[in-house]
Amino acid sequence: MLGFNEPEFLSQTASAVALRPQIEELVDRLVDEGFDNLFLVGAGGTYAQMWPYEHLARRASSLPVRSAIAAELIVSGDVTLGERSVVIFTSVSGTTDDSIRAIEYCKARGAYTVGFTGYADSPIAKSVDVALISEPKTWPFDMQMLLFMGRLLARRGEFDGYEKLADELAGIPGVLVEVAKQAEPVAAAFAEAHKDSDYHFLVGGGNLWGFTYLYSMCILEEMQWLRTTRVHSAEFFHGSLELIEKDTSVIIFQGEDETRPLTDRVEAFAKRVSEDVTVFDTRDYPLEGISPEFRGLLAPLVLDTVLSRVSKHLERVRDHSLDLRRYYRVMEY
Repeated sequence: MLGFNEPEFLSQTASAVALRPQIEELVDRLVDEGFDNLFLVGAGGTYAQMWPYEHLARRASSLPVRSAIAAELIVSGDVTLGERSVVIFTSVSGTTDDSIRAIEYCKARGAYTVGFTGYADSPIAKSVDVALISEPKTWPFDMQMLLFMGRLLARRGEFDGYEKLADELAGIPGVLVEVAKQAEPVAAAFAEAHKDSDYHFLVGGGNLWGFTYLYSMCILEEMQWLRTTRVHSAEFFHGSLELIEKDTSVIIFQGEDETRPLTDRVEAFAKRVSEDVTVFDTRDYPLEGISPEFRGLLAPLVLDTVLSRVSKHLERVRDHSLDLRRYYRVMEY
């Protein structure tokens, strides 16, 4: 597979799921001590990656859970943030400036802070009250967040399947390698067909809305300098549909939760208008060893693996490195 280091991928992913005992110990302590609300704070991709877990909590729990943009939280505040709050941060490098400042802001208000990162000596790891460390460059954080949120809901009596899910996640590194292998020819074909496309329209819903936002802004825009529109499948028919034309590249992310019919409706419409509609559907991947009832929860992780293959092939056909930046962490702002 193009640009795919399988041993490294397996090792990094395994390091994330290996945090299970530490995550469970942390959650159990927090529940036993008691807290009133949970904040999931990030910047850019790490903000968007929190949305599936806010979505899960809102569907299943009475616990107040809010995902928040780090920089906005600092300037706008939240009256519910205080000594009875728990705040989670994630950062691949552990150096995201907005998140570092948000940690300081939250701690100044007495909140208990948790950080997931790959570097124990990073500013974020050193700033939070407790840091849980995976291997360097481990991405995404869905495994850690699913273990954290699953354990939390289970302790609250709001999720009966946690132990089974957590046991099955132990096999997820190998499962995702098979996903990547299956996605490889699909990714190569998409990239070849779209090497000259300069605009893409992305749609997703439910627990894939965060990934839709992330892939649009953090990959296609930031890493490939492509223009995009991103819209939630439930909002598509309230304005954004007017942008679809015969030659518009429409990328649809389809999962397996209760919001699937909303995305089905968008797909049906888009295919009536555009001749360039691509659907990335988690149903296309077997996920051996994962029970049917958990497939929907894993949709963001599955599509992150699939679209990482697309990204590598776009990098190849467009001769545009995924590491190239003009402004981000290059200019002062």
